[in-house]
Amino acid sequence: MSNAKYHLSPEQLAAAEKKRLRRQAKRSLTRENPSEPSKQPQFLARPWVSLSDSCKDAPGDYTVKVMTWNILAQCLMRSELFPTSGKARKAAERGRMIYDELVFYDADVMCLQEADRQDKLFPILKDAGYFYTYAAGPLKPHGCVIAYKQDMFRIVGEKVIQYDNLEVRENVTISSQARIASSHRTTNIGSLVALERVGTNRAGYIVATTHLFWHPAYTYERARQAGLLLREVIGWRDHMQLCDWPCIISGAADFNFSPEDPAYSLLVGDPLSAEQKHSLDVSRVVHVSIDSSVPKSSTTDGEEGEEGDPDRIIRDSRVAEVSDGLLSDSELLDLFRHPLRSAYDEGQRMRKAVAKPSDVVTFGDRIPLSTARLGANEPMWTSYTHYWKTTLDYIFFLDSPRTHTKVIGYLQPHHTENVAQGLPQLQICGSDHFSLCAKLMTSISPCE
Repeated sequence: MSNAKYHLSPEQLAAAEKKRLRRQAKRSLTRENPSEPSKQPQFLARPWVSLSDSCKDAPGDYTVKVMTWNILAQCLMRSELFPTSGKARKAAERGRMIYDELVFYDADVMCLQEADRQDKLFPILKDAGYFYTYAAGPLKPHGCVIAYKQDMFRIVGEKVIQYDNLEVRENVTISSQARIASSHRTTNIGSLVALERVGTNRAGYIVATTHLFWHPAYTYERARQAGLLLREVIGWRDHMQLCDWPCIISGAADFNFSPEDPAYSLLVGDPLSAEQKHSLDVSRVVHVSIDSSVPKSSTTDGEEGEEGDPDRIIRDSRVAEVSDGLLSDSELLDLFRHPLRSAYDEGQRMRKAVAKPSDVVTFGDRIPLSTARLGANEPMWTSYTHYWKTTLDYIFFLDSPRTHTKVIGYLQPHHTENVAQGLPQLQICGSDHFSLCAKLMTSISPCE
């Protein structure tokens, strides 16, 4: 479902502006009259960390507040996976928390993953002043949403990419599957939009969100998908002749890898370590979804999993052969020619330099990383449940040759003590993932 084909008339724009001003006045009235009854948030609100004294765009600069959040599809909610969540597993209870949190932080752009129950979600977004696009993989009941304030942006293009079908090679002498170089058919997708800022001379952002393959053991496949997303974002920006626009890739968004994963290092431009190369090597397999001759329940050599965890064992697969065309390390590197920057890794690094150590807790505080590598200042957790606790979600960005972007604020991640019982939890969070939100300021250099 998409709003891309609809453009507001001047009368509709005026009505939207009037509605926005009414909402702003209502918020101001509540602040000025604290004795007035106000609706309490249904979730645990977190503080905003400001890294800049600037509140308004300077001449030639503009800001955008971006949220990313895997909101946990209700169709994936099972009591055996979330045994400590109690009533927070129920759709009505979760919905109240999720919809409240979505609008509470007043993001300009929201990237959502695992979005289902669209009949409930979309009216909430519309009433809050957002237009949106929605995209899902084949036969999937949940998908990715990019929502944007209708009084701030207008959409000038959108694209959906299906990782299962994207070719990485143009060699016509090899099989189509070798040109795709996939190890597993996953039905995962990436969603891209071009958002032009209202009232500017063609200034805007390319925004992309995705939900990469979830299985922990398929390191190669996630790296391949991440590289294809980056390639397609840059290629589409150039095709749209929007080469001066910075790119925001969030979700993303639920990338399903941690900062020590090869895909993270490839995205931010760090060299692959020996351990990362090994994890790529042992995951270069071909699943039965690619090769139907693979016997079911077969396990590849060298992958026994961790303590018998079935989610860390590669099953129904065989070791890849040269004819399968899976990418080598050097071929993977070719997909990552444009290093990304992470809003939280940069923002929390700046905050940590001036704050008390207890005020900023990071991924590096629980898993030491070399000081020469990026990622240590990502949130300590972005997903915390009874069974899994990890960092999977990011807000990445990439400048154009004429722009310079800096992080000027971010939403503080949850502290461990607040989520220790395992998400979702009533009055805490309606998803098993934290929402992340960052404010970016972009300066544009004049044309030469």
